[in-house]
Amino acid sequence: MEAQVVAGAVRMESAWATGIVVGQEGEGRRGRNGCCCSAQAASSSLSMSLCHSSRLQRRSGSLRFSCHGSSDSGCSHRWESAHVSYGRSRQSSPLSRSDPWGCGSRWVSKSQICGCFSLRVRRKMEGKVREGVVRCALADAVVLRHVGEEVILQKIAEEFSRCEDNKDKMRLLLHYAERLPRLDKEDCIPENQVMGCTARVWVTARLDDEGWVWFSGDSDAELSRGLCAVLVQGLSGLTPEAILDVREETLTSMHLSPIATRSRINGFYNMLKMMQKRAGELALLRDGLTPVAPFPSILISANGELQPRGDFAQSQARFLSPDPHAVDTLVSLISSKKIGVVAHFYMDPEVQGVLAAARSRWPHILISDSLVMADGAVKMAEAGCTTIAVLGVDFMSENVRAILDQAGFSHVGVYRMSNLEIGCSLATAAQGPSYVQFLDEASKTPNSLHVIYINTSLETKAEAQLKVPTITCTSSNVVQTILQASAQVPEVSVWYGPDTYMGANLAFVLREMANLSDEEIAAIHPAHNRESIGALLTRFHYFQDGACIVHDIFGSEVVKRVKAGYSDAYQTAHFEVPGEMFALAMEAKRRQMGVVGSTSNILSFIADKTQEAIARGHDQRLQFVLGTESGMITSIVGKVREILKSNMEAAGARGPPPQVDVEIVFPVSSDAITASSEATGGNLSSPSLSAPAAGQGLDQLKGAVKPASGVLGELGVVPGVQGGEGCSISGGCASCPYMKMNSLNALLRVCQWIGTDSEVMLSAYKPRLVRDQVGGRSLVDLGCTPILHMRHFQKTGSFADDFVDDIRARKYLSS
Repeated sequence: MEAQVVAGAVRMESAWATGIVVGQEGEGRRGRNGCCCSAQAASSSLSMSLCHSSRLQRRSGSLRFSCHGSSDSGCSHRWESAHVSYGRSRQSSPLSRSDPWGCGSRWVSKSQICGCFSLRVRRKMEGKVREGVVRCALADAVVLRHVGEEVILQKIAEEFSRCEDNKDKMRLLLHYAERLPRLDKEDCIPENQVMGCTARVWVTARLDDEGWVWFSGDSDAELSRGLCAVLVQGLSGLTPEAILDVREETLTSMHLSPIATRSRINGFYNMLKMMQKRAGELALLRDGLTPVAPFPSILISANGELQPRGDFAQSQARFLSPDPHAVDTLVSLISSKKIGVVAHFYMDPEVQGVLAAARSRWPHILISDSLVMADGAVKMAEAGCTTIAVLGVDFMSENVRAILDQAGFSHVGVYRMSNLEIGCSLATAAQGPSYVQFLDEASKTPNSLHVIYINTSLETKAEAQLKVPTITCTSSNVVQTILQASAQVPEVSVWYGPDTYMGANLAFVLREMANLSDEEIAAIHPAHNRESIGALLTRFHYFQDGACIVHDIFGSEVVKRVKAGYSDAYQTAHFEVPGEMFALAMEAKRRQMGVVGSTSNILSFIADKTQEAIARGHDQRLQFVLGTESGMITSIVGKVREILKSNMEAAGARGPPPQVDVEIVFPVSSDAITASSEATGGNLSSPSLSAPAAGQGLDQLKGAVKPASGVLGELGVVPGVQGGEGCSISGGCASCPYMKMNSLNALLRVCQWIGTDSEVMLSAYKPRLVRDQVGGRSLVDLGCTPILHMRHFQKTGSFADDFVDDIRARKYLSS
């Protein structure tokens, strides 16, 4: 009989017992705690002895163990139990057959063992009884049990690290795959499928009466099946707390990359994430707590149908199939009057739904991020549009006006959607005295470069250019902008503003890069290595007092709930979101399960992952956490529907296409929830949902749980700014109150007035430029200079020589 290598530990308050059943005859290993439980395979018997740990000397008490087995006749046998007293006065010693404390060792006939041997450890102290089981199966089966310090997954990792070559590793991995029991067909369902895996992988979990978690798994590919088997074997029999404590470094230490592709290794990490999520859910049920309340979401089924979940999601979905009469009215107006429409992604779904439908009949409609809006306006003017309607905040219409003027289209009219200020909290932050001080400090530092977010006013850009060489950036090009600046001017000091969150996230990215190898850094930017990134970090500064009120809702409470309920999903984060949400997406990005960047980057990521899922050719459900403003949902749904429709049409004679469903999740902070008038009789006060205290591991999960009576799905609420400013049941998750001034009614009203006697009433709707000059120079010329620097960089991949000369030769004020 061959005994396999098995290890286990049961934690009982401060006392521990640890066991290792060893492999070939006489071979044994000792655990870190000094405990050793050895089994010796012989022709007719199995022996076992117990050494108790020095940890047990810390307090008085007793341990009892007993052995269980079954005979060939099926009768159950229980051998004698041994008690061990321990305390400060007693030395630790092994139990043996002659030990006066009792039968610490028993010889068991081979005929009495029928595949299972268990050690039950029980501690009784001050009336409290804690017990656990360390079991091993003999012959071929190996069942691993562990709780606490002696992580059994590490033992498996050591087993792989001891392999002499990659062939041995492959054989070992396939051996694990061979021993993994097959899952029943009813368990191989989308709900149990691990996202982000090259092959299909399913995982189930259950909690037994003693509080141990047991996993089962399967895959349709042998390598993925082997990876799944490693985790099933390494994590089964642990408490949820121990499973949540497992770190990815344990998997990394197995060094499996030589025998598995990058995508398969990423799937290995994703399996761990899903198993930890399931363990956390079981722990909450064990403790009598309800699972983490789900965020609102929209499920896009393979046939393109929408299934909104939650009040907010329903309000979003309502306008994804817009009113045909509204579409007809808009198309008639803008086509007859040659009006082009540029709108930011962050529009209400009603507006975006109508614009998206109208675009198929009038091509001069664009929904994009702020920079592309201006480019789109130029193309519309070139195509013959005589007026541009801008749906966005004021600095967006300013940029459109300025870029049109620079392109020679000063005769093309530009109108906003209100005669009032359509402000932006972020742009306003760059106009205050603290930002002036920030630029003053930069102007005193040699070789300074001011990198300013495109979402600022033209006046702010002009004022900055007067003081410090300035280049604009977007969330999609900001990292490369800073890296290129440091490559062309190694001694450059970078001053980024005004978005504090983006600045902190940039610092985070640079710190992450500093920990990469030179080869990995060169893949991001060929002119850099660890030394240059470290030097750049010492000269990187960002403004500390600017934030967008929209992205501010993605705080610590949201991150806790995302970690607890969506850790295995795809994560997306705009560069402007707070650091915790950003870090979560960055961590997922390392597993190819996340993206950070602009709204366009997020849209492309979701589209690419959907296409990859279809290409795999099997049914699955994808789940994306949308870490940016919910106004993107119209563009996302439209793009995903287009991909799914193409999949259905392309199937043809090949048979039924794979059923790929896509769920978009809206992470909503309780601080950004407003009661709807329908639910409160017109009272738009915010419900009381207090954020939990910060915590780690299982405490973090429990902190994210709300009482069953207060979960989001049962409240008549909509996400939005507290106090109801700009918010209603038709509002958006993080809908900016200023963006909501760009309503469908406002657009129709402006379009109706254009080309009529009423157009004189639109004078207050024109872009607001407070003054024509700054420092004796044209405001438009100065304000456009940072934009032109960026355009040159985007076109050529480098900074213009005159811009580099300005950075180096600019005269700086003395401090």
